Amino acid sequence: MTSLLFPVGWAVLGAGAGWLARWGSVELGRLEGLEPGFKPWQVYGPPVLCAALFGAFAAHLEVAHLLVLAERSVFVAVLVQMIFFDLEHRLILDRVMFPAMAAALLVSLFHQPWWEGLATGLGIGALFWVLEIAGEALFKAEVLGFGDVKLAAFMGVLLGWEGAPGSAPPIVNAIFLGVLLGALAAIGVGIWRRSMKATFAYGPYLAAGALVALYQLP
Repeated sequence: MTSLLFPVGWAVLGAGAGWLARWGSVELGRLEGLEPGFKPWQVYGPPVLCAALFGAFAAHLEVAHLLVLAERSVFVAVLVQMIFFDLEHRLILDRVMFPAMAAALLVSLFHQPWWEGLATGLGIGALFWVLEIAGEALFKAEVLGFGDVKLAAFMGVLLGWEGAPGSAPPIVNAIFLGVLLGALAAIGVGIWRRSMKATFAYGPYLAAGALVALYQLP
């Protein structure tokens, strides 16, 4: 029973962080001229998902690693905000992205060589930028948005290259899972709408891959 108290308490904190993420999304969206939706998934999705993720991370890391847990929980809340905002508005806000990227770069200095997070972020961002340009040239339509490019760069800074011994780099795991989930979801949406040309947000699936990789970090 005692071992459950900490994850449950952290999950409650996560619910509060999710409500804060939702409130911030509403206010920041209005600054961009975007009116918020009030469907149940839009209102309750962030606190519910944040609560579940905070609880899972707390059970995984335990109270002995409280500082690391607090650090990762902040980025969990940021990624959850990005997921729901992108699903709702097809947009990842620079007002969220750039501070999050700066915070991830600062935190990375305590876990890896100073250049590693920056180099990983720049490399992954450049790769996605090339994919964005190539996609537009091949399909005559926007396949990836520039927000996805910035999200990939943020993921590179956050996750870095070094993972557990014998495992693939965290950023590779995150991108692979995000692309796989995005492809499956895009096919599903295309079948549902009977059109493979329907607009689609890949950001939430990349962010989901980042959450899984963040959970798996040593």
